[in-house]
Amino acid sequence: QLQPCGGGLVQAGGSLRLACAASGRTFINLGWFRQAPGKEREFVAAVRRSAYSTHYAEFLKGRFTISRDIAKNTVTLQMNNLIPEDTAVYYCAGGDGILSAVMTASTYYYWGQGTQVTVSS
Repeated sequence: QLQPCGGGLVQAGGSLRLACAASGRTFINLGWFRQAPGKEREFVAAVRRSAYSTHYAEFLKGRFTISRDIAKNTVTLQMNNLIPEDTAVYYCAGGDGILSAVMTASTYYYWGQGTQVTVSS
């Protein structure tokens, strides 16, 4: 299971930190996806089990950082310089897909409950 925490309301330019604790097993990939109202779910970031292999959506332009604590089996998403377009429900996910599929939602088979992130202008 994946239990997320964090999120909330922040002004544009601010920061938020999302965390997700995995229990029961270790995944090769831990990722974050988001879904804004009226839009499809999209990939945000992912980290492989090595914890040094990180992957990001191009639109982030370096504003977010994903990290993984192997011992605690947790994944964290540090979000800086937030913009209103980042407003969405954010989901953590776990899967065992190959490297080339790390950005593909269908390769993740465990999903946490979404957590709302709202960025006001």
